[in-house]
Amino acid sequence: MASVALHSICKAYGGAAPVIKDVNFNIADGEFCVFIGPSGCGKSTLLRSIAGLEDISSGKLEIGGSDMTHTPPAQRGVAMVFQSYALFPHMTVRQNLAFGLTLNKVAPEIIASKVQEAARVLQLEALLERKPKALSGGQRQRVAIGRAIVREPGVFLFDEPLSNLDAALRAQTRFEIARLHRNYGRASAIYVTHDQVEAMTLADRILLLHAGAATAAHGSIAQSGTPLELYHHPRSQFVAGFIGSPTMNFLPGQLLHSDGQQASVKLDACGTVLQAHVDARHLHAGSAVTLGIRPEHAHAGTALQHLSREVQWQERLGDATYLYLHAGSGVPPMVIKADGRAYAPPGQRVPVQLAPQHLHLFDADGWAARRTVDVTDEPLLLA
Repeated sequence: MASVALHSICKAYGGAAPVIKDVNFNIADGEFCVFIGPSGCGKSTLLRSIAGLEDISSGKLEIGGSDMTHTPPAQRGVAMVFQSYALFPHMTVRQNLAFGLTLNKVAPEIIASKVQEAARVLQLEALLERKPKALSGGQRQRVAIGRAIVREPGVFLFDEPLSNLDAALRAQTRFEIARLHRNYGRASAIYVTHDQVEAMTLADRILLLHAGAATAAHGSIAQSGTPLELYHHPRSQFVAGFIGSPTMNFLPGQLLHSDGQQASVKLDACGTVLQAHVDARHLHAGSAVTLGIRPEHAHAGTALQHLSREVQWQERLGDATYLYLHAGSGVPPMVIKADGRAYAPPGQRVPVQLAPQHLHLFDADGWAARRTVDVTDEPLLLA
């Protein structure tokens, strides 16, 4: 196993603005960390910098407590699984798995033992004499992972390994990667993806990077923490809008009053006044703010605190129905999650209940106010 420590890592190309900016982050032994963010935020560049495939412009990289900032890739004790499988088409699965060890002149009996063990862990034993063209996409990805396993690295690096697979194979291979890390978890893992489901289901911790080349925050850390920390306690509107699908609803408004326990906000679109359990005393009355609420916390039905909105579209998925409601001119539709049997044709007005304890409040700069009612993210154990 090996820990990874990033100390003020920056990466720039020529005289251009940095792609990665002042990243400080520690990944513990055996931890599964996921880098996530919008396209172009620099997550793959950061991963390649850890692998040694990109030079670090400034800062310090430590792996296993040793300075690896300028160490050649082969000497860093890492193994990388790429988006493309990068298998040799003329070699069998066995030969592909053994190739790196053969190149390093490892003893044949050791190679045979390691290949057999990797094949057992990845359930490839029946496929060892096949060539890549005779494998499915998921099987090829397992071979690529197995080629990394036989090297027994301190750190596994995954660069969007599932993006070339269809939905069913992504789910299956995601489970296999999780099982592999649980049963074979002697190494730390860093995984890059743009898929929130992969991030939420695989990660011990998530590192979310800012995007937007024209912004000062581009390439810096927006927030890091456990998946449920980012989901329930976003630090900013950017984080709240990126984590979750469908995305969080944002309702522009004006702060009327805050007593430290709850805030009164008047919505711009309709003038309705809503109460949110947040502390907004640092903001002046009349300040422009944005209320946020996730679709699963906005319910169709009457209550003391509700809105009335016209249905624009609905998505009936079987287990749930998502209603897209008119939220005002130039404003994205408001999405609420209803029972899978719910039906509301376009044009029908629906009363929407908003729970004050689930409302988030963001100031004009997009920073979140502290919520005064803790919505627990502790796991519920099933008996």
